[in-house]
This record gives sequence, structure tokens and C-alpha cells, in this order.
Amino acid sequence: MCYSRTQIGGGVFMCGIAGKYFFSADRSVEGAVLERMAEALRHRGPDDGGIWIDGRVGLASRRLAILDLSANGAMPMSDENGRARITYNGEVYNFPELREELVRDGVRFRSGTDTEVVLHLYLRDGISFLSRLRGMFALAIWDTAREELIFARDRLGQKPLYYARSASGITFASEIRSLLQDPSVEREIESGALHHFLAYQFVPGEKTAFRQIRKLPAAHYMTVRGDRVDIRRYWDVDFQPKRAISFDAAAEELHELLSESTRMRMISDVPIGGFLSGGLDSAAVVALMSRHSGEPVRTFSIGFHEESFNELPYAGLVADRYATEHHPFLYEPDAVRDLPDIVWAFGDPFGDASAIPTFHLARRAKREVTVVLNGDGGDEAFAGYDRYRGMLFLRYVRALPRFVRSALRASIAPFPEAGTYGNRLSRIKRFLDAGDGTPGAGYASLMTQFGPVLRKRLYSTEFATLTESEDPAALIEAAVRDSDGEDIVERVMEADRLYYLQDNLLPKVDITTMMTSLEARSPFLDHEVVEFAARLPRDYKLRGKVSKAVLKHAMKSHVPAEIIGRRKQGFGTPLHEWFRGELRSFAYDTLLDRRSRERGLFDPEALETFLGDHVARRENHGLRIWCLLCLETWFRTYIDRPREELTGPLAVD
Repeated sequence: MCYSRTQIGGGVFMCGIAGKYFFSADRSVEGAVLERMAEALRHRGPDDGGIWIDGRVGLASRRLAILDLSANGAMPMSDENGRARITYNGEVYNFPELREELVRDGVRFRSGTDTEVVLHLYLRDGISFLSRLRGMFALAIWDTAREELIFARDRLGQKPLYYARSASGITFASEIRSLLQDPSVEREIESGALHHFLAYQFVPGEKTAFRQIRKLPAAHYMTVRGDRVDIRRYWDVDFQPKRAISFDAAAEELHELLSESTRMRMISDVPIGGFLSGGLDSAAVVALMSRHSGEPVRTFSIGFHEESFNELPYAGLVADRYATEHHPFLYEPDAVRDLPDIVWAFGDPFGDASAIPTFHLARRAKREVTVVLNGDGGDEAFAGYDRYRGMLFLRYVRALPRFVRSALRASIAPFPEAGTYGNRLSRIKRFLDAGDGTPGAGYASLMTQFGPVLRKRLYSTEFATLTESEDPAALIEAAVRDSDGEDIVERVMEADRLYYLQDNLLPKVDITTMMTSLEARSPFLDHEVVEFAARLPRDYKLRGKVSKAVLKHAMKSHVPAEIIGRRKQGFGTPLHEWFRGELRSFAYDTLLDRRSRERGLFDPEALETFLGDHVARRENHGLRIWCLLCLETWFRTYIDRPREELTGPLAVD
């Protein structure tokens, strides 16, 4: 028996998708379950939605309209013969060319959507259709003829897809909170994932904090036939062989490639703008947007009262140069108000505090536009992080005899790690520690918030026992070891692409923008840009002390010199001072109350000392305190509450 409920839809889809599949053909998906799952994704697609059920398989969608608003594009969408049906979230930027190709092959289209193009491409080419898609997407296709369900994510992982496998079948969705609307999805905690979260401020890899829920990795597809589940990779970045190209020619080609990538992402029937941080990557995107726009680009920037974190003056330089319609604003911290919403939105514990200003930036932009372009991905492709230079310096640290490193550590150990000089000493300590073990393990230690010493100090005996077999460094160490990068810099860049980019930066932007029903597009994450960058010689990216050398050369006549020459600042937040000031009592009250203590994760006395050391400026624990607050709020949001109350964030008293 087939059930369908659809509202008017169509176009290029930024939305949420969900569905359920039973291994046995004797089972039937309940419409009420899919309705709840789709409703939990309404923020991702406020314009309309649809549900389709045929016995053991059910698909659902919520849609944010971008292009072609006709009813012919309603989802979940079927081809005219009913052979396959798709639910789809994303943008395939080369769909006009693919459509022309399919028309020449005799395909007749009923809509102007990229969804229909993707479906017919699959029907013609099978699973190899994924290699033809240029864009960002998460999708599910039910092939009626083969009785096979196919899931896939884009190459870089810009669009999320979670799934939960039980004894009876598979449930999937764009977000964890949608999955939890299905009663068959359990809320059993994955202790190892919490251990990894504390190390990195996000959960890396395929795991989530829920034992039953997994992420489909970027550049992978999953097929399900009967009860057989198969997951495979369809794309990867190759750093070899290197291209034989001059530095000037590489810069010129990069400029044109980025220009084309930006132009493709400006196609829209709704207002479009750009995030402008004050750094090189977003400045380059806005400059290229201005090249392709017939009117002033709308730009949006956020700043802080703390001068060292405020990049608004640099963003203003770009806005002035290109006469953009600029919308800067200052963020006033209110974690008591913001934290529950952020935790509810992410579903998994997520400790990158820049999610809050990103959310407020998205909310401000949504007043004016429905689509924004950003500079995400530039650092990972062109070696923009200071830590990449640090890995080169680490060669000299590793060359020191172990007893010398030990003596240096002992000599600086008594000094506090807070303040200007304390921060420098803290970095020196981290580099000395990173000199032990393999290069991959060293890089993992540089990325770690709660390292082995701090974990031993804070973990309860029970939690330490539960996680003793888990090594947070293993994933990054393996990625560095297995990369075909030219040297240690390219190998750690590969690790960042696989974990830091995929599991931290991209979810941060996807979740915070979709919270406000805003679509974010990233020209630097075009896979052709990523492949081009990988094949360039490493010293075109990191040349001496100059990071992103080829990108800076490509954009030197388009971006103000003050931005080309400034050191990367990053989209940080002044947490260290917030937790010594206006947020101090909030941290103490949340982390030391009865419920937090009874979790059994941390030693209460050690945790109180940890907070006191930060307030007294003996150490800087701002980022770590934020992670602990996120974790405790996650427990209260997703574990403590009855399932029937999992319909929104915690109420703020």
C-alpha cells in the first residue's frame, strides 16, 4: 500500500531529509513516525514538505525554496515510470549542463529542478552518477526495480546524513534530533565518543554520542538490499603526482577557478549575500562576488567588544573597497540564552564556541537574504593555519634529545599558563609534548583540548575505566600516516580535511545557518578547487613563513594589502575572560551542581580546582570550560528528558 502526502515544492533544495526502511518486506513504515521526523526538520525547510511510504520504505523531506518554485518539483520525487524515488538535500551546481546531456539522450523533464536531474542521472548511470555531481548534497534513492535503498553524501561532507541501524531496519535523517523521533532509535550513550569529544571539542569520525547512531562519511555511499548493508568510498583527494606549473601560472589558474566556483554558487531566485570575517578567504569570495554581480553585494560581519577578537575594521576595508551593502554588528555574550538552542540544534556534543556568533551572524543575514557565500575550506586547501608552520618547526623539537625536552618542560612547568607570557609558555609546552611519539600523534596532541594529563586529573575512576581502550589520537595518527602528501604539512592537512573540516567546521556552518533557514555555499569547497590545490607543490601553499602563498598571489590585486599581509586570526571568541567575568557563576552553578556531579564522569574536587585555576589566572581553561558546559547541557537536553519531550531545546529559567 502506497501513502503520499506532499505540499507544493520544487527548485534547488536546501532542506532536511529523513526516512525509514525495514529489512523485511512484511513490515510497513508508520506515517506518524515520518511525520514527526519531518517536523523536527522544519527549520531546514520551512517552505513545504512531503512524505511518501510504500510498505517497508518511507521517505520524507522539508524544503527551503531557492530555485523553480513550481509544484512539479515536489519531493520525495519519482521518475515518470515510477522506477525510483528520491529525497534530496543540496545543490548540484552543474545541473544545467547535466540536464542538457540527459535531454540529448531523450529524457523529458517535468521541472526545472536539480533534483530531477540527479534522479535521471542515477537511472542512466547507476551509482557512478555520483562522480558527475559538482556541489553539496545528501540524498536517498529507493530503486523499486532493484528493491535497493541508496544513500550518499557529497565529497567534502557539506551536507550531513545520520543513520541508526537496528535489528529490524535503518532510520536516517539530516539531524540527530529527527532520528530520535523514531521510538526504535535508542539513546544509549557511546562513552568512547564522549572521550573523543573532550579531546577535540567535536566527535570525529563515524561515531556519535549515541551508540546506535552513525554518520555516513563524506564521499561515501551506502546501499541496502534486504538486510545487507554496504558502505563504500567514491572519491578521495590525491596529492600526487604534483603538477608541473609555475607559481605565477598556478595563481592565475586558481583565480579563474575560484571565480567560476563563486559564479556557480551565485545562481539563485532569492536574495543572496556573503559572510565577511575580515580574513583573506571571505574577502576573496566577496571580491569575486562583486565581479559577477550587477548590484552591490550584501555583506554581513560580526565583532566583539574585546579588541583582540574584533575583526570588523578589516571586514570594513573589503566592504568599502567593493561598495557592498554592509551589515556589521557587535555580539553581546549571553550563553545562558544561547547554549540550550545550540546544543539542541547539534544533537551531538559540540564544543566549538564560535558556533554562537556564527548563529547570530546567520540570523542577522536571514533578515536580508536566503543564501550566503562564505570562505570555508580555504585554510585546509591552501595551508592557512599557524599549526602547519608549527609542524615544520616540530622537526627541530623532535631532533632534541629526550632529556633536553624533559629539562625544558621541567624548567617552565612552575609558571602559570594564563596571560600573555603564560599563553606563549603554554604553546611551548604543547610543542615539547608533541615532540614525543610519531608525527601524527604529535599533531593530534596539538589539536587536543583535554590531553592525557588533564584527562587523568579530571576523569572519575569509572569513566577512565570505560574509556581506557579508546585513543583519541588514533584517528588523526592513522590519517597522517596513510596520506600521500608530499611532506608532514600536506599529511596533516589531509587529517584536517577528514576530521576537523568534516566533523567540526562544516557541521558548525550547516547547523547554525539552517537553524535560521539560511543556506550557506562555499566556493573553496568545490571539489575541483580542492583537487587543484592538492596537486600543487606544497611550497606554493606554505612558502617559508607565508601561508596560502598562491592564494595571496592570486588575489593580491583584488583584496586590500592589509588583509593579504595580516596574520590569520580565526573566528574566535573571548571565552577566557567571559568565564572570569559575566559567565563565571554560570559555569560554577552548572558544572558543580548535583546533577552534574552524579553523572560520574569527573572527579568533583578536581573539577572545582580546575575552575578555580582558571578564575585565578593560573591557567587558561576557557575553551575547556565551554566544552564541559556543552556536554552537561547535552546530557540534560537529550538524555535526562523523556522521549516525548524531545521536541525543542531546554527551557531557560
